[in-house]
Amino acid sequence: MPAPATDVRAVADRIQRESAFLHDVVREVQGVIVGQKALLDGLLIGLLADGHVLLEGVPGLAKSLAVQSLAAALGGSFRRIQFTPDLLPSDLVGTQVYNPRSGEWTVREGPVFANFVLADEINRAPAKVQSALLEAMQERQVTLAGETRPLPAPFLVLATQNPVEQEGTYPLPEAQVDRFMLKLVVGYPAKEEEQRIIQRMATNAAKPAARAVASPAQVLAARRLLDTVYVDEKVLRYVVDLVFATRRPQDSGLVELAPLILYGASPRASIALTQAARARAFLEGRGFVTPQDVKSVGMDVLRHRVITTYEAEAEGLSSQHVIQKVFDSVPVP
Repeated sequence: MPAPATDVRAVADRIQRESAFLHDVVREVQGVIVGQKALLDGLLIGLLADGHVLLEGVPGLAKSLAVQSLAAALGGSFRRIQFTPDLLPSDLVGTQVYNPRSGEWTVREGPVFANFVLADEINRAPAKVQSALLEAMQERQVTLAGETRPLPAPFLVLATQNPVEQEGTYPLPEAQVDRFMLKLVVGYPAKEEEQRIIQRMATNAAKPAARAVASPAQVLAARRLLDTVYVDEKVLRYVVDLVFATRRPQDSGLVELAPLILYGASPRASIALTQAARARAFLEGRGFVTPQDVKSVGMDVLRHRVITTYEAEAEGLSSQHVIQKVFDSVPVP
């Protein structure tokens, strides 16, 4: 059933009023980071849609700096965890500490108790640490000293990983990769951008830093407003068609893709695709979602959820090739 045009316009007007703080946030981050608009857009979509974000790129592309600057501009608590092979779950979630003077045990919360958690080089941590982070990401809570402790709201895990180095790394379990709403692949800057990076950073003077221009409360209010963005039934059907085409491509007329896909996207992908498309419409000040919104966020939502076969790897075809073929073939409403 179509939404009344007056309702959609009212939602759009409210979005434009109440999302003004995001323009200030973007301005602050861009005062530190040169270029990388796709990276910043992806981080904002994850922030609005309450979804964790995985950043993949070679070292030196300002992935960690972008996350740190965004957290600073939003004014929430921020913690950075450098993942290493000898990291323990207690280094992440906290532990009990014995006070010999009082003879009592007290709980010392770990760095995961923050609004924004930067998990740097997440694929360097062993399985026990990954499982501890998994509970925090999915349940927004931590079991510590036999008690369940809720994490602060908003709570967002922004993780980085280096695709080049494989020695001393632990590939993320598929169950955990699926918990990331988006996987953003960060590329090299353009020549002009790199020249500006040199001018800004290659100096002994104080480096630019983002100031707090917003609050976590504004983020939570924006998330509540996100739920009012209208998604037509035809757009929902388009989302489902895309996801089902990654599971049973032959049913969508993509017989040639069947030998290339080992596992398709999960139902969590359908939810993430819808929420991310809503966030894209929100950032553009619209009160409704279009199929183009779905396509613009589709690769970031699906690239880590579609697992290809050895046959695809032998042919040099990645999940991105498969997903792009799906988007090119599934009819747009």
